[in-house]
Amino acid sequence: MEFSSLSEFDKELKKLLKKFRTLIKDLDLLQERILLKYPRGYPPVIFRIDNLGIQTEIYKIKHFRCKALKHKGSRSGIRIIYAYFPDKQKIEFIEIYYKEKDDRDCGRERILKYYS
Repeated sequence: MEFSSLSEFDKELKKLLKKFRTLIKDLDLLQERILLKYPRGYPPVIFRIDNLGIQTEIYKIKHFRCKALKHKGSRSGIRIIYAYFPDKQKIEFIEIYYKEKDDRDCGRERILKYYS
């Protein structure tokens, strides 16, 4: 499985790394343990985002474990959006954010910009 990310994702990750220092290691663990086995979702942890009107499979990770957020476990509040390309066996990370007060919907504009 090949993993890549959009430049916007990299910028968001760099910004979040200032607050959550273990994020890179946590992402590596996510790739090794979850995404290699379940690239097409693992409800309620990972679920597909429908009604986008595009062919690309887009998924949202809701329960992401971050060691920097002690005593939170998988309810860290960090959300990750990614695209899965089954024919290429590739996952491309689109967006990462920290849900503070409300869980905003994913950046549909960014998804449609790159995948429509």
